[in-house]
Amino acid sequence: MQTLTLWRPCGPAELELVRATDWTAWPPRLPDQPIFYPVLNEDYATKIARDWNAPRDGVGYVTRFELDHDFARRYPVQQAGGRTILELWVPAEDLDEFNRHIIGPIEVVAEYRSPSE
Repeated sequence: MQTLTLWRPCGPAELELVRATDWTAWPPRLPDQPIFYPVLNEDYATKIARDWNAPRDGVGYVTRFELDHDFARRYPVQQAGGRTILELWVPAEDLDEFNRHIIGPIEVVAEYRSPSE
C-alpha cells in the first residue's frame, strides 16, 4: 500500500488526546474548528509548532503520520500561503473515516518550548 506522509503541529492538549488513542487517531474537532488540516511538509509544521503553538501553550509539537495515499486523494492539496505552505483540508465530519486510514502510529518528531518555560 502506498502512503502519504503528513505532519501535524499541535499543542499539549491535542497531543494528550492523541496519546489517549494509543497514537492511532486525531481527536474530534471543537465546534469552532470545522476543518482538520494536516500539512505536507515538516518545515511548515515546525514553523507553526515553534512560532505559534509554543508561545501560546508553552510547548509545541511536530507529529508525523502516514495516510493511505488513495484515500488522501479525496482531499485536494490547498496552498495556504507561500509555495511550500501546503495542507489537506479535511472536514471535521470526515475525521473518523480519515483516522481509519492512518497507517501505523502517529509519532512526535520534534518539541519546541517557549523561552519562558
